[in-house]
Amino acid sequence: MEFMGTVTIDDFFSGHAAALAGGTTMHIDFVIPVNGNLTAGLESYKHKAEKSAMDYGFHMAITKWNDEVSKEMEVMVKEHGINSFKFFMAYKGSLMVTDDLLLQGLQKCKSLGALAMVHAENGDAVAEGQQRMIDLGITGPEGHALSRPPVLEGEATSRAIRLAKFINTPLYVVHVMSIDAMEEIAKAKREGQRVIGEPVVSGLVLDDSWLWDPDFATASKYVMSPPIREAGHNKALQAALSSGILQLVGTDHCTFNSTQKAFGSDDFRKIPNGVNGIEERMHIIWDSMVETGKITVTDYVRVTSTECAKIFNIYPQKGAIMEGSDADIIILNPKGSFVMGAHTHHSRSNTNVYEGRKGKGMVEVTISRGRVVWEDGTLNVAAGSGRYIRTPPFGYLFDGIEKSDAAYRASLRAPVQRSKAAA
Repeated sequence: MEFMGTVTIDDFFSGHAAALAGGTTMHIDFVIPVNGNLTAGLESYKHKAEKSAMDYGFHMAITKWNDEVSKEMEVMVKEHGINSFKFFMAYKGSLMVTDDLLLQGLQKCKSLGALAMVHAENGDAVAEGQQRMIDLGITGPEGHALSRPPVLEGEATSRAIRLAKFINTPLYVVHVMSIDAMEEIAKAKREGQRVIGEPVVSGLVLDDSWLWDPDFATASKYVMSPPIREAGHNKALQAALSSGILQLVGTDHCTFNSTQKAFGSDDFRKIPNGVNGIEERMHIIWDSMVETGKITVTDYVRVTSTECAKIFNIYPQKGAIMEGSDADIIILNPKGSFVMGAHTHHSRSNTNVYEGRKGKGMVEVTISRGRVVWEDGTLNVAAGSGRYIRTPPFGYLFDGIEKSDAAYRASLRAPVQRSKAAA
């Protein structure tokens, strides 16, 4: 992916190799339009996906709005099997959308039976925070976290949720990294709104202390957006995952090597944002959530597989072991142990944000569409063996939910009573 003046170090083959070695058998990638053009963006990603080694699907980012984009969204859903669209509320001057564009995009998603997704940070305030850090002489990786604090993630999450409620359409909040954002999602769900919250592995188990490491090469590899938060946020997100406030675990796998990260050696704003996680996800969630008793084995399957398949409307083809489903299966040894690091992972990056992490729960066998592709530490796949999986549109709203706009508008006018505990 082209991002922040460079290209991610992993391509479809190396990314898929990492995924399969870690027990993930399908991923859904974000297509970035070319100068706002969705069709051009899709063609570019189709070419990149020729190296795929496992099943994959696509989300589509929306970075500008006009009649042509609106028409292209319809084509993406009806002809290309893309049922989700991502709106960036951050990255001012490049990917960021205004509230006006977001409103139009939400309305279009609703009309198409597509799911709207948001990267929730207040982009205007982030830009102000970044300049403030530079003016103070803070140019290192710690400035990244200081310039975009949790309150800005919480504000944008709240705003996106309210706009989705106004349009009366479901919302998916990607990479929830803070208590602030999580609490906005929890509040909306208590009030009956259809909001999906997705934490990522880095946010669940890491903290921002690494961003303050005096060694730039070490600190910079932890730069991602929203940022990895201070200790305490990770435990709160784990609790929200175990209680169902947050529903599934992603990775936001977006890798750059140390040379690329060094582009921002004198200005944290130029450090390419992104960390690894697609190979580590299944192991870390088992070790941090199942091994510790925070979730059951059944929950583990749900948050790492089944819930995602249901949300993107490909269940039971994916996310299930039953007759007619794809035979995507892993064998995980709960007594097995792992040690993570750049010297053993399959990503092409020479860094790993989980370097030296040890734990229990080892994926020993990965089966993709009935074929063993990972066993005894050996990968058996070829570039080009992947398959594109269409994600079909949903019915009105989704998950069988039918609610008239008239009834919805009436609910907006109805008084709401909440106990102090719920307030």
